[in-house]
Amino acid sequence: MAIGSEQRRQERKPRIEVLFASREVEAALDLLHLTDMAWHDCYGLRELEIPPQVLDDVLLLAHGNLAMLIRVAREAVLDFRDVRVAADHERAKASNSL
Repeated sequence: MAIGSEQRRQERKPRIEVLFASREVEAALDLLHLTDMAWHDCYGLRELEIPPQVLDDVLLLAHGNLAMLIRVAREAVLDFRDVRVAADHERAKASNSL
């Protein structure tokens, strides 16, 4: 079942509040809304939002930094495979440091 952009925003908000400074939460949510719109424009009518795994990758690579979120979200829309490789590399580094 498709959900609206406002519902997506509300579902994402708790996660964004944990990752970003309180003064940046609304801007990060605005950016994710724009990212959903760009994803839809680039990948077709059936793609209403950035896929969950791509969103996970984007948020991981942003490191709670709004400027980095902008850069990574843009890159994900252009070619999410590059973002996936970078996120997998981050995850591998994290698991090796445990």
